[in-house]
Amino acid sequence: MTYSHRPTISTDRAAGVLLGLAAGDALGAGYEFGDPLPDDAVVGMIGGGGFGWAPGEWTDDTSMAVPIAQAAARGADLRDEAVLDEIVAAWITWARTAADVGVQTRAVLAEAERNGGTAAAARAAAQALHERTGRSAGNGSLMRTAPVALAFLHDADAAAEAARAISSLTHWDDDAGDACVLWTLAIRHAILSGTPDARIGLPALPAARRERWAALLDDAEQRRPRDFARNGWVVEALQGAWSSIHGAVSAHRDAAALRDGLERAVRGGRDTDTVAAIAGGLLGAAFGASAVPSAWRRVLHGHPGLRAHDLVALGTLAARGGEPDDTGWPTGPRMDYLDWYPERSLTPHPHDPGVLLGSIVDLDETSADAVVSLCRIGTDQRRATDHVEVWLIDRDEPEANPNLDLVLRDTVDAIAALRADDKTVLLHCVAAQSRTPSVAALYAALHRGVPVEQALADVVAALPAADPKRFLREALTRITDQAARATTESPEAS
Repeated sequence: MTYSHRPTISTDRAAGVLLGLAAGDALGAGYEFGDPLPDDAVVGMIGGGGFGWAPGEWTDDTSMAVPIAQAAARGADLRDEAVLDEIVAAWITWARTAADVGVQTRAVLAEAERNGGTAAAARAAAQALHERTGRSAGNGSLMRTAPVALAFLHDADAAAEAARAISSLTHWDDDAGDACVLWTLAIRHAILSGTPDARIGLPALPAARRERWAALLDDAEQRRPRDFARNGWVVEALQGAWSSIHGAVSAHRDAAALRDGLERAVRGGRDTDTVAAIAGGLLGAAFGASAVPSAWRRVLHGHPGLRAHDLVALGTLAARGGEPDDTGWPTGPRMDYLDWYPERSLTPHPHDPGVLLGSIVDLDETSADAVVSLCRIGTDQRRATDHVEVWLIDRDEPEANPNLDLVLRDTVDAIAALRADDKTVLLHCVAAQSRTPSVAALYAALHRGVPVEQALADVVAALPAADPKRFLREALTRITDQAARATTESPEAS
């Protein structure tokens, strides 16, 4: 289906695409080339691996996706030959010093550089390698295809065309192109609908190859990620990723599927970073940036000197055709919220003086070691190395906060983790009215042992402007009730 206009999109899900891709990539980096892990094995952003990655550092999967995303984020048409030239040039520059470049990709880029460094040179090198060896169906083009979907939310046909064109710059085989078309259209559909569906792109494939790919997807749903031992091959990489997603969504049917799906992909073994990166692009599109754990976002980083908030900005701009929203976000230097009349509100948390409660005004003068922002901030307003930016909208609409309970729990866990590192934490929203007191109360209830009603009353008394909205109050009760039930039902409680 072709759209002639830009559809209404979920900014959370658009921002989740690159964030999910990079999170899967960094999560799998430390396990690459390893054997499959037991189903109950703990998986973390441990770094290390064969290339000595830092914890949270992404690999070639995300590094190659970034130039595509950067082009899309300025509104460029990814099918334009001049744009493809720029992407290839960026890859060539990166590959000269990159620790980890796929064998096929490195060979193609080296040959392309010798012949002018253009998209045409890269395609010729990819085709020549394929004709010489008969093997060019590695997973290296599928791992980077996610940002293509962001650039063509208005046009499925163009998305398919661009996905195949960018794949062919390094991978000439039909399997690689088909996989990129399927995954790009699945990501596009997930951004628009919130549903991961790997079959949505089957009609965009040549008729003679649709039945085979449908059978491959069926097979993936009946098997486990570890069963796809040749996941360096694009077909089994896609199957491993889809198996991970299908299993996680079947188990959870909510945003918890994102973390579970990525962990399943990593436990599948072998090319762990790439399979998890592929899965992460689609999981992020389906469940949003708000589903990516803050513990991952805090450490996520990689070439070319970007962090999690940069990926959110790239994804958002790409989905908007290169334009920020009417407030200037995500590229504006400041978000001052002058219509909200924010005032200085800085006060110690009544149950933990190492947590300071405040407004956006307090952000300018904070001396805290870490910051947890419950509202959007500008590029010049990041005040600490440890700065957790939370996706929490102060509107009582389900579509505004599709992962509300997960976000609230994750946020208070992030505060607790920062405090465990002996850091003072500034917790703020715009005016310290609704989000700040709600999160502060939940932190006291879940991590300081204070009954939630008392915690909320004490926080409200400490903040003169506090007036938490009903949907947040209800969430606090719901979450603390669930936590109490979980404690009662746990084996340790008996």
